[in-house]
Amino acid sequence: MSLHIKKLISASLVALGAAAISAAAQAEIKIGLITTLSGGGAALGQDQRDGFMLAVEQNGGKLGGQDVTVIIEDDQMKPEQGVQIARKMVNNDKVDFVTGIIFSNVMMAARTPILDAKVFLIGSNAGPSPMTGAECSPYFFSTSWNNDQLHEGAGEIATKLGYKNMYLMAPNYQAGKDALAGFKRFYKGEVLDEVYTQIGQLDYSVEIAQLQQAKPDAVYVMYPGSMGVNFVKQYRQAGLLGTLPLISAATIDGSTLPALQDLALGAITNAPWAVNLDNPQSQQFVKAFQAKYNRVPSQYAAQSYDAANLLDSAIRKVDGNMKDKEALRKALEAADFKSIRGDFKYNTNHFPITDWYRVDVVKDENGKAALHAVDVVLKDHKDAYYEQCKM
Repeated sequence: MSLHIKKLISASLVALGAAAISAAAQAEIKIGLITTLSGGGAALGQDQRDGFMLAVEQNGGKLGGQDVTVIIEDDQMKPEQGVQIARKMVNNDKVDFVTGIIFSNVMMAARTPILDAKVFLIGSNAGPSPMTGAECSPYFFSTSWNNDQLHEGAGEIATKLGYKNMYLMAPNYQAGKDALAGFKRFYKGEVLDEVYTQIGQLDYSVEIAQLQQAKPDAVYVMYPGSMGVNFVKQYRQAGLLGTLPLISAATIDGSTLPALQDLALGAITNAPWAVNLDNPQSQQFVKAFQAKYNRVPSQYAAQSYDAANLLDSAIRKVDGNMKDKEALRKALEAADFKSIRGDFKYNTNHFPITDWYRVDVVKDENGKAALHAVDVVLKDHKDAYYEQCKM
């Protein structure tokens, strides 16, 4: 074989190899979305799903310029179901990313098969404290918060309002424990009692009678989904809302307010985002979400919308090459996208450094109950565990 022919063959093989790499880079990207679409947390999961899919639609059915398939599964708020779905997505569906997950007990279970397989997990709600600190992972990123953070701002609010003693309540699972730990970290007064109730509980009449007997200056609770709807209704029926101040997080929010409406007026919450935030990305998101789904988005939708746009930015930076995990990790760390929060940057543990707001339930210009940010409580706030993260 002549040297000339050998060179032609060699050049052809190089060209074929380059074409194969290019084809691999352009292959359809698979994303698994695990969320809660049944039971008491269904409204949260529906918003998480719809926020993500809105961003995909706005990008023409693509992310980062690449075709994407989004596989959506219902974890039913059950850790064992979350694990089963995670294994299926990683082993059978061969997803490139997993996102979503509303509840922390599901996150703590489902993360293992995902992260062990070195598949990037983009959490858009649950942020269990172990995953923020000592059990952090280079393959986990959050577009929401560490669980404690959601409640640290509430502790700061209660302190600023001058409440000398408070009564605390939350469900008995990871997020509930993180909630009260976070609240106490920033609350400077006396905690009269902290009560953990069964997850999924809907009747709080006994607990409400007990807290009345304690005679606190104010009450702090964390009850997501239908738990929050029932607690607030029963708190109002007991004649307490408006007389015994109620502060909360993940209780009265965009997913539960439609069921509560005026019953929630006067409540004070803490949140990383609200529909009245004055930044262009948030404003266009709220308008587009309302136009498509005919409802006001919650923070669950907003955080999931951010997750999709984070992926869009990272996939674009690596030109759709899912094989180079190191480059993909750096692209995610850069967080080069326009967030609904405005400024968005990652701490060393892949959790956001972000502002937190006092968000009150008030009547809007149309006379309807609405969640409006009224003040920045914590500025550029870092979680309490990032220094324990060794990556």
